[in-house]
Amino acid sequence: MDSIFHRVSIRHYKTTTIEPEKIELMLRAAMQAPSAHNQQPWEYYVVTNREIIDQLSEATPYTGWAKGAPMVFVACSRSLKELKTPPHKDIDMSASVENLLLEADSLGLGAVWMGVAPEADRMEKVREIISLPKRLDAFAIISVGYPDEDKPQISRYEESRVHYIR
Repeated sequence: MDSIFHRVSIRHYKTTTIEPEKIELMLRAAMQAPSAHNQQPWEYYVVTNREIIDQLSEATPYTGWAKGAPMVFVACSRSLKELKTPPHKDIDMSASVENLLLEADSLGLGAVWMGVAPEADRMEKVREIISLPKRLDAFAIISVGYPDEDKPQISRYEESRVHYIR
């Protein structure tokens, strides 16, 4: 549980290459997420190609932080036709990405989630950059690397937002 209270969005990275075993652990954590009707809509692209990372960093107004990262994940979801409960797809994907972020933190890595879905033009731009097949939709870009910034987590707990019904 330490990662929940330690994880922050890290946007600046060292150029150090991320070990393949750490990449696999992050993917395993992502795919361990809960999923409505166990539909598991996720597929992940691991991008280490500098040219592609640079292109992804320009895919949306909010993906610029990917530019300096040694690698990025592109989280994708299967098409609505393939899913048992399509309305829950983005919820499932969000749980998966959060698991990936928490595992990155536990491995001493920094990461930041950059949204792509549900903006159709942004999803299409990512599709073009990584040649995504039509059966998949881009959901998010997650840049990952060894942190080159020290950023403490600030508590977001607000007691006024907790309501007890007894």
